[in-house]
Amino acid sequence: MTAAAMPLQGVRVLDFSRVLAGPFCTMLLADLGAEVIKVEEPARGDETRQWGPPWAGAGEAALSAYYLCVNRNKKDITLNLKHPQAQALARRLAQQSQVVIENFKPGGMSAYGLSYEDLSALNPALVYCSITGFGQSGPYSERPGYDFVIQAMSGLMSITGPADGAPYKVGVAATDVLCGLYAATAVLAALRHAEQTGQGQHIDVSLLDVSLASLVNVASNALVGGQTPGRYGNAHPNIVPYQTFRASDQEFALAVGNDRQFAALCRLIERPEWAQDEHYATNPARVRHRDSLIADLQAIFVQRPAAKWVEALLALDVPCGPVNDVSTILRDPHVAARGLVQQVALANDTSVAVVGHPVKFSQTPPQIHSAPPLHGADTDSVLCALLDLSQDEIDQLQHEGVV
Repeated sequence: MTAAAMPLQGVRVLDFSRVLAGPFCTMLLADLGAEVIKVEEPARGDETRQWGPPWAGAGEAALSAYYLCVNRNKKDITLNLKHPQAQALARRLAQQSQVVIENFKPGGMSAYGLSYEDLSALNPALVYCSITGFGQSGPYSERPGYDFVIQAMSGLMSITGPADGAPYKVGVAATDVLCGLYAATAVLAALRHAEQTGQGQHIDVSLLDVSLASLVNVASNALVGGQTPGRYGNAHPNIVPYQTFRASDQEFALAVGNDRQFAALCRLIERPEWAQDEHYATNPARVRHRDSLIADLQAIFVQRPAAKWVEALLALDVPCGPVNDVSTILRDPHVAARGLVQQVALANDTSVAVVGHPVKFSQTPPQIHSAPPLHGADTDSVLCALLDLSQDEIDQLQHEGVV
């Protein structure tokens, strides 16, 4: 599959974002064929470049694993946006782009003459996406926002962790990742609108808004039921049994989503009468009597190894699976068959494994065509190709601290 066949071929994204939510969004767009030009400040660049160990490669070509995970398929240039000449270069690049993505605090880009109002005046069809902690408006809009703080404020931590323990954060920066997904979806919708009308727009995506929207059924429970949701550990507030259980050797996850599956479970464990018991026969009844049911199930499951339970339950089409650690699932034969873990060559030809794009396209599959770039690796080529600057002019800009 050539680059010309990619669905976002011809879309140029000028990426002023850093850390996770913004770079994750732009990586998704790059995987789908967009030309993404990552803009970093000259001194240190994206903070995640220093967020190691572990590191891939060595010496000046070493990249942190954190930076690697969200910056493939991009070009990289450096611009000192505090310098008027760099601001002018950025405006010229925006005129030749379809999308700008930034995650400065509200008003941060205005200080450089690079706000939506500034750039849309030069490029009316421009799709401009701002990713912030709390949005462009509201009493918290000026606050800095990192995933951990948002997980705490949004209620996500309040529903995560043991029922009788402290609130926990999710083990990955879930709000950042979800925000990147929402942002990418919004950009694609706005691009569609711009192609049809010639009119761009400003997209305002906030971590807090996304985190709250991502509470889905839990938020709905609070709104409809009028009660504050609590923590259930690995159990589910609305479905029983839907949690982890201890087998004789390790834990496994059991997800009984309907009464048919529960009846199949009852036959397997030689308790067919439970499927007719008024305390257990329906999911609402099982939710009301969860404590006794879970205790009875646990006493049975601990008698056999997890793999035996999983095999027997899957034979009955009852959803379940082992509780894997990350290294185990990365080596799983199904993951290998799906081609999810791929090899990419870094600048010094070091080969490193990365998790690829998870969506399969029948005609225009996403590709990893280039490794995450070194800091400023494409400054010269981008300024030469897009802005017709000579090497002497670029050297002078570098001497003056512009790039």
